[in-house]
Amino acid sequence: MDKFLKNALLFSALALPVWQVQADTVGISAQDTYALLQQSDDVLFIDVRDPVEIMFIGFTDAVDINIPYLIVDRNDWDEEKQRFRLHRNPNFVEEVKAALAQKGLSEDATIITMCRSGSERGLPSAEFLQNNGFENARYVIHGFQGSSVKEGEQRGLRVKNGWQNEGLSWGSKPNTDKIYRTDK
Repeated sequence: MDKFLKNALLFSALALPVWQVQADTVGISAQDTYALLQQSDDVLFIDVRDPVEIMFIGFTDAVDINIPYLIVDRNDWDEEKQRFRLHRNPNFVEEVKAALAQKGLSEDATIITMCRSGSERGLPSAEFLQNNGFENARYVIHGFQGSSVKEGEQRGLRVKNGWQNEGLSWGSKPNTDKIYRTDK
């Protein structure tokens, strides 16, 4: 009986799309995000990078909107990290609510966030949203650009996993209707 039950559970799990099997986790792969977007309009897909970063790295039009979770403060240099400091967007929750409303979605809709690599803004933004009442917030595990290679000729380059490296659609220029702007 135990062997039968295990096999039945395994078969059931394999029959479901991967994003459903992983529904109890915060992370979702780029491929599974893309598949989910093809299957459902009830998802809000947010690029949470600073728009300046998008200008230099690229953008996918698959996202609904760019709402930065952390914004680069060009007046505050971090000597230790040798970069400008990042501060949480004080309007992040309100801007996500507005994007949901614009798309006709409720706060219990699936929200997927994506940053460059998934770690510094992707996971924290999804957790922040969950802590603020958006229980179905997720993030793209390896983000837009993916992980850097640790060894070999391409050492240090982000050529492994992530949206760009998995062959999903992207371009070098942002969509001006979706990019975060303070001049509108």
